[in-house]
Amino acid sequence: MFHCILYQPEIPQNTGSIIRLCANTDIPLHLIHPLGFELENKKLKRAGLDYHEWARVQEYNSLQEFLDKVPHKRLFACSTRGTQYYNVPQYQAEDAFIFGSETCGLPQAMLDTLPPEQVIRIPMNTTHRSLNLSNAVSVILYEAWRQLDFKQ
Repeated sequence: MFHCILYQPEIPQNTGSIIRLCANTDIPLHLIHPLGFELENKKLKRAGLDYHEWARVQEYNSLQEFLDKVPHKRLFACSTRGTQYYNVPQYQAEDAFIFGSETCGLPQAMLDTLPPEQVIRIPMNTTHRSLNLSNAVSVILYEAWRQLDFKQ
């Protein structure tokens, strides 16, 4: 399947919702430290309801640690600074999607290491900053899964 990576997430409710999403889509969730909360946070637990037991959540001290440990085909950075719409690439099983923190997004230096076609964005009103993180993750992961005919 795919890999969902949250790079230094800050808001526990978003991560809780994404845990629930990943449990329901059978997509592993990878958390890159530092986190802006503890995994035992009540708001995180509440947002994820009782799905925590079905989610596969792993933590890493850095993105490089994830890249070294987890086999994946391609890395797609999801950013408002991307030029490629998220529905254009032809996704493959084992692609990885990385999402930045709620306040900072992904570092520009990280985006610069990827080919432009692997820095994807969700179209939206140009006068606004961004979507909620858990909503953006849902849009992109479901598009990727749809392209594989929702096969596990």
